[in-house]
Amino acid sequence: MTVGPLQARVGELERRYLSGTFAELCRIESPSGSERQCAERVIAELRALGVAVHEDDAGASVGSDCGNLLARMPAGAQSAEDRSDIAGRGVLLCAHLDTVPLQAPVEPVLRDGFWENANEGVLGADNKAAVAVLLALARHISREGAPIDVELLFTVCEEAALAGVRSFDGSCLKSEFGYVFDHASPIGEVIVSSPSHYRIDASFHGAAAHAGLRPEEGRSAILAAARAIASMQLGRLDEETTVNVGTIAGGTAMNVVPERCTLVAEVRSLGDERAEVVVGELVDRLHEAANLPDCDCDVDIGVQRTFAGYRQPAGRPAVRAAELALQRCGYAPSRISSGGASDANALISQGFETVNLANGTERNHEPGERVSVVALEGMLDVALALLDEVAAALPSAAR
Repeated sequence: MTVGPLQARVGELERRYLSGTFAELCRIESPSGSERQCAERVIAELRALGVAVHEDDAGASVGSDCGNLLARMPAGAQSAEDRSDIAGRGVLLCAHLDTVPLQAPVEPVLRDGFWENANEGVLGADNKAAVAVLLALARHISREGAPIDVELLFTVCEEAALAGVRSFDGSCLKSEFGYVFDHASPIGEVIVSSPSHYRIDASFHGAAAHAGLRPEEGRSAILAAARAIASMQLGRLDEETTVNVGTIAGGTAMNVVPERCTLVAEVRSLGDERAEVVVGELVDRLHEAANLPDCDCDVDIGVQRTFAGYRQPAGRPAVRAAELALQRCGYAPSRISSGGASDANALISQGFETVNLANGTERNHEPGERVSVVALEGMLDVALALLDEVAAALPSAAR
């Protein structure tokens, strides 16, 4: 492990601060749409360091009580001589403030070196581990300086199909490229491909009738939805494609033939053409079920491509800098494809080169979610090493 100049100056007190900040952030409940309190904690921390924070107006358009936060920290060094060729080069670091819906109150506890929720529910390490790391990084470079300009982006409603960052104006970014720390897998993994995502909303309309007196006069929307789901191929279709029906709702009472039923499904695939074919097949199954003789329902179907996938060449400067930073910190870089998405998908769609990196968290979106103190500290080391590697990779503005 080769220690970089920024890493070498990270002390024990700062590492304790990192864990303490993480636990504090987890206690602040911030499911998608309710990020304001968590955002205020981030804003207060950055402003205490003398860092201005800009909040955009994404909240109103995505159904959140808060917008995306963007902060900038100019390059700085120990002497004016050191500053001669560092101005004007920058990197973006990004994390999201929201979590999936909570099954139980969050009370972080430290067990055998791992932060967990004392209650039976998610911890919120996705993505508050990364939020805590970025705050610790900001605290460190506010004192020690950084070899390049740093932009910090904290997004809302990431868990709601990347809604926050999709409403973010990426043209305001000044960095050459950026990094997202949002993949729940061992540190060292570099996500070089991620799928496109389609959402399918279906609403079945039948006819209500008394279930005991006149069932033959009713047309069950729930039956039509059930027949449609039963006819679909769900789960993993191949190495690059998955399908899921995530929610279903309908009916009014036990003794009424249900007049209405809705469902929401998704298709993910690394191949756009493959995704479109599978979406078409699902739409066909929905129509066929509605038209079955024992269903005879109408169905309204909406299809939305919520975000685009990507494939990144391994030789891209952002990928190469990430791998060098990981190596410097003692991790063996590994390029992987992911079935999940992150803010990187939306930023890349806006033409801003972004790499998603594994953050060492485990069991995200599940009760039992956890992250080790070692992983938190490892993430901070990697983030600081990234600044050095990106500075080395970018041409000097002074030359």
